[in-house]
Amino acid sequence: MRLQTIKSIDGKDEYVLLPVAVYKALKDEIEDEVSGLEAAAKKGEEYVPFVLEDYIDNPVALARMSAHMTQKELAERLGVTQAYISKVERQDKVTPLLLSRVKAALATRNT
Repeated sequence: MRLQTIKSIDGKDEYVLLPVAVYKALKDEIEDEVSGLEAAAKKGEEYVPFVLEDYIDNPVALARMSAHMTQKELAERLGVTQAYISKVERQDKVTPLLLSRVKAALATRNT
């Protein structure tokens, strides 16, 4: 199994995305480590929490991830393919009309 990593601005691995089963198996150890980091932060040591907006520039990708929705789910709500959503999320610019359609689709997630 290969784990996905998120790199820092300087290109070093900073975060690891774990499958839920692995997280559950390691949950106690992870919580102990996070508690140690938080205690270190209170003592003035550097701890930088993960902020999605610091890593994701595309507004469609940011809105989708913030809504905890997959590309496939969003594509189904918009009546497009997952490949199209992937393409849109790789673009530097998104039209206001598309962004409003995406936000409307995300708003109806729980209805």
